[in-house]
Amino acid sequence: MRREELLDAAEGLLSDQGSSALTLAAVAERAGCSKGGLLYHFATKEALIKGMVERLIEEFDELVAAQGHDTYTKNYLAATFAAVQSGRLRRWAVVTGASGNLYLLTPLREAMARWHREGLESEPDPVAARIVRLACEGVWDVASHDPGLYDERHYAELERRLLDLLGG
Repeated sequence: MRREELLDAAEGLLSDQGSSALTLAAVAERAGCSKGGLLYHFATKEALIKGMVERLIEEFDELVAAQGHDTYTKNYLAATFAAVQSGRLRRWAVVTGASGNLYLLTPLREAMARWHREGLESEPDPVAARIVRLACEGVWDVASHDPGLYDERHYAELERRLLDLLGG
């Protein structure tokens, strides 16, 4: 059993059933492996949640870096909509799993602070950049709670209007 498959199983469990359902036995069952197989990769529930948080941060950083825009905020905006529209809404599930444990939330809080400070000094309009980044957080939350609320057309309109706010 690969580490990524175990993380996928844990995220799926969190998304479908919430944090109270996140047990090592339930994750192993969902992943189709023994509890020992899970424990080989993640010795504790906290280690599993930490792995989900780390993966979320790493993948979002990679997605932002892969965008080809001229400012960090435009890259952040494009990455947000790409992530939300891909159907991989693990962010809310991971936060739910880590909630209540400041140790587990610390890396996510640090990443959030970095994402919201990154490159502001080089933005043509730092206030507009902050507004767009905050709007991206709202997009994440709404899409996480009600994935079917907006369709591709709505997301395209929202992204275009936020891009207009940035002047491009």
